[in-house]
Amino acid sequence: MPVRVAYDLLGQAEAAGGVGRYARELAGTLAARDDVALRLLIPRSDPAGLRAEPWASAVRFTAVPDRLARPPMGLGSAFATGAALGLARLADVLHAPANVGAVRVPGLASVVTVHDLIWMHAGADWGSPEAVRAIARVSGPVARHADRVLADSEAAAHELRALLGVSAERLDVAPLGVRVDPDAPATAEADLRERLDLGAGPVVLCVAQKRPYKSQDTLIRALGALPPDVRLVLPGTPTAYEDRLRDLAGELGVSERVRFPAWVDAPDLEGLYRLATCFILPSTLEGFGLPVLEAMARGVPVACSDRASLPEVAGDAALLFDPAVQDEVTGAVGRLLAEPALRERLAAAGRARAAQFTWERTAELTVAAYRRAVAGR
Repeated sequence: MPVRVAYDLLGQAEAAGGVGRYARELAGTLAARDDVALRLLIPRSDPAGLRAEPWASAVRFTAVPDRLARPPMGLGSAFATGAALGLARLADVLHAPANVGAVRVPGLASVVTVHDLIWMHAGADWGSPEAVRAIARVSGPVARHADRVLADSEAAAHELRALLGVSAERLDVAPLGVRVDPDAPATAEADLRERLDLGAGPVVLCVAQKRPYKSQDTLIRALGALPPDVRLVLPGTPTAYEDRLRDLAGELGVSERVRFPAWVDAPDLEGLYRLATCFILPSTLEGFGLPVLEAMARGVPVACSDRASLPEVAGDAALLFDPAVQDEVTGAVGRLLAEPALRERLAAAGRARAAQFTWERTAELTVAAYRRAVAGR
């Protein structure tokens, strides 16, 4: 019999980053399975446009008034809605795919995906003091009381055991997938180069939130040792850390070589991946590192940090470096720019590596966790 899943997307927004990508990709893949009956819990206004997804006709929707669907009210709303679904025998399990959600719902087993514990390490560098306090109040209890906890990587699972005390018996690892449409709309390279004033030279791309633990400052420091026509592109929502990066670029005299586009739409992002000479992620904290796979799947040669989950994701298909050693960061970028044969080898290895990570495999492991949660109840 199909397992009936209430899938909590009450907090989903249009610009939701990697967690949002996971939630939508997994929902679409689950919707295609015969062994899952999926019901999405969404805000009534549907700000993320979930009803317009190509797989929307394969799922059922339960809409919640917007005033109840936003954090911190969202947790209570998910609990109340989940309880109603359980009592009405419309679901077997409630899945919260974005770190927090309702647990111990009457009549329902519960599964929560905890992507990372970066907030515990980074504190104010992760978010505002209010945001850190809010997630601290709910993340621990949710992880400790859910019937099953899903982690994106073995590194994240280790942290959940060590820092939140989640028992190995309730913990499942379901690595993320990557899906690239070769026919996806992409902004033309010439248009992007003109709009972002990139010139005709090499482009170093880093797709990541602008937070101190992402260590984009090491890329700015590297520019002084790289050819003068190299441009560094750091797309993403502006933050206070971006202001610090701009100041650093000014102090080092490389401001004209760094571009800080804000949140970019899908065609622009696709175009940036296609024109990039290489992709670099110097992050010190990651629960998975989806942008690494996104770049690899598109044949962009990758160098990344040797911290947290990144070696687990990259395998031997990327150059690894210590993000705390500037010479290693600069050396990795310099090699990718200067060695065409290395770029070619890593591009091929990256495509092969990315092919091992599919959303179908993520969904398979997730459904297994659903069934364990239901059996445990």
